[in-house]
Amino acid sequence: MLKWIIAHIPSWYLFLQAAAVGLVPYGVSRIGAKLNAMAMFSQPNGKPRPPEEEAGDPLTGNFDDDLAVFEQWIENYADVGIRNFELGVDSGIKAAVIYAEGLSDRTVIDRQVLQALMNADFEASPDVPLAERVLRRLPVLKTMECGNVRQAMGQVLIGWAALIVDGVQGAFMLGVFKGVPRQMDEPESEGLIRGARVGFNENLHDNTAILRRFGENQSLFILKMKVGRRAKRNVAIAYIEDVADPAIVEEVKKRLSRIDLDSVPESGYIEQMIEDSSLSPFPQIQSTERPDRVFGALMEGRVAVLLAGTPFALIVPATLSMFLQSPEDYFERWLPGTMFRLLRFFALMVSLLAPSLYISFISFHPGLIPTKLTMSIIGSRVNVPFTALVEALILEVSIELLREAGLRLPKPIGPAMGIVGGLVIGEAAVQAGIVSPILVIVIAVTAISSFAIPHYNIGLSFRMLRFVSMFCAGVFGLFGVIMFFLALCIHLVNLRSFGVPYAGPLVSYQFEDWKDFLVRAPLAAMKRRPQMLKPKQPIRKG
Repeated sequence: MLKWIIAHIPSWYLFLQAAAVGLVPYGVSRIGAKLNAMAMFSQPNGKPRPPEEEAGDPLTGNFDDDLAVFEQWIENYADVGIRNFELGVDSGIKAAVIYAEGLSDRTVIDRQVLQALMNADFEASPDVPLAERVLRRLPVLKTMECGNVRQAMGQVLIGWAALIVDGVQGAFMLGVFKGVPRQMDEPESEGLIRGARVGFNENLHDNTAILRRFGENQSLFILKMKVGRRAKRNVAIAYIEDVADPAIVEEVKKRLSRIDLDSVPESGYIEQMIEDSSLSPFPQIQSTERPDRVFGALMEGRVAVLLAGTPFALIVPATLSMFLQSPEDYFERWLPGTMFRLLRFFALMVSLLAPSLYISFISFHPGLIPTKLTMSIIGSRVNVPFTALVEALILEVSIELLREAGLRLPKPIGPAMGIVGGLVIGEAAVQAGIVSPILVIVIAVTAISSFAIPHYNIGLSFRMLRFVSMFCAGVFGLFGVIMFFLALCIHLVNLRSFGVPYAGPLVSYQFEDWKDFLVRAPLAAMKRRPQMLKPKQPIRKG
């Protein structure tokens, strides 16, 4: 009703706007402001229209008028240039190319656009329209057409070049993108002893091509969307069509389409916007730079999300066991792979519970420690003025500070500073009587165990939870540690990632899935894909 009044009775709108200005400064003024905004962005039929979808200035085909409109648009864009020329040798047909410096390849424009059009024969031919003749002589693979200046400038500012020709209504958009190539080096955050020495880069086309190179597979579907309101970016959804569950694929599309942000500069933005529970300390989406990890997940029935401008791809659904697995588990024989996987699970428990168990035993349950060890610990803590909790917090915070400082410092300095700083601070703290030597050993083993976790995100989550477990141990002792662990297990069991249990296959009770959980069974024995993903083809072979 309100939209109908705005569209058909302007006097009501003027009356309310006048009231907004002077009559009623509070209540009606807000209504008037709302009506003003609705009237600005409303179509003749009364339907609201966001400002970015306005029609803009139409391209009429009159070269001088169209060029003047473009020149007005680029007054505030110092990096956008215009090159005027004529089609053919003596045709007299005026044309111009509008391009963005650094985004459009000037060499391609010179050799494949200007030379091709300026040297071609454009004699009058009543049977063939001029627009079709221009397209035939353009040696550019990717082209499209725009009908107004707003759309054309939007494409120019992301790397397209606009070609306007006298007598042709609209503009030809030419795909003459200039890439910023980066060598596909091995990912530093996911190094392997055995495996491919290649990682994703910031170019979306290169990343999708890497996935294609893993083998001829016509079922590898790659769909593209755009995310971001003001700064749009391409995002690709990759999955194996005859393997992935269609419900998961549709859920990924739905969540990506609901992203409402001005810009999405990194895949971490997408990860936070499409995850199931933002309050959980655990990442429910796996991020990786390794194409082999992504392709292996696709063959299991998962879905990958790749964003232009970042080398980190996202894998959904994710489970806790995925973060403790490494591609190297499958490149080696099953016995070494199983041993190292069990070692990672043990390192995870040590990094989470070792300091809290030390605090609970020292503060509340010294009787559970062997007598000789108890006497040794008591002797080392005689001059320590702090409680076990404060003592552990001092060392843990120091370790975290050293780790963060080592990441931010230049690469030649960071590792040396971390090692030397840890040795110096630990030795000085022991000699000063601030901490006990046995605690230094516990914290050192905890830090080393956390480094054995192959994925940074899950390691960060357990580093945060370690402090929670320490406070529980300092207040309630071993009972607090047990209650903390039970609460953590309850949370993991209830957590979901795109409908898949996060603790799977531990809680899915599928025997076949256990062959790739704690134990990495021989490849010949893993004939089925994870049943918790509900793949279309559950059998890996055939």
